[in-house]
Amino acid sequence: MRDWMNDNIPMEHLLPDTLPTYVNSYVYMFGILTLGSFVWLIVTGTILAIFGPEWWHVSPVGHFFNSMHFWGVQAFFFFMVLHLWAQFMMAAWRGGRHWTWIGGWVLFLVSIVGGLTGYLSQNNFDSQWIGVQGKDAMNATGIGGFFNLLNFGQMYGLHIFVIPFVLVMLLVVHILLVRKHGVVEPLPLEKGADVLHETDQ
Repeated sequence: MRDWMNDNIPMEHLLPDTLPTYVNSYVYMFGILTLGSFVWLIVTGTILAIFGPEWWHVSPVGHFFNSMHFWGVQAFFFFMVLHLWAQFMMAAWRGGRHWTWIGGWVLFLVSIVGGLTGYLSQNNFDSQWIGVQGKDAMNATGIGGFFNLLNFGQMYGLHIFVIPFVLVMLLVVHILLVRKHGVVEPLPLEKGADVLHETDQ
């Protein structure tokens, strides 16, 4: 394992002490902001799971942690979409980074399922309405027998254990691929853009 990691992900890539100057752009912050939001979701979600639905519906402190978890979800998806669009505009699949790009999209799709199971786990009128309205769509696809939106235990178990575990595993692979191939460099300026830039100066 050590030899494989040394050959595929050298220590200078895994824990670099210097980075290219172009990573100072705000565009390169969206990924780490997404990761930070995810960590916050894990922390607040763990607290909510420990105390249970009655606590987050009745207790003022439970309301507070429930709100932090909710707004953490909004930040998570906001920064993730910005990250995906920024990487798309930069053609981030260049230089053998196609699996990193594909992995990012898989993370996005799994996160959507996580968001759906989260709404279904609220154990309130909203979750009931979403479950009743969504069950027909699931039944139409043929997965209703395996993915029952009206089964609170199944949705709650998926939301607090299965999906976070899958997301953490995918994130580890995603980050290791980023470290292996390095941060994608900006697209080179076209020749016409160089001439225009020099003319402006």
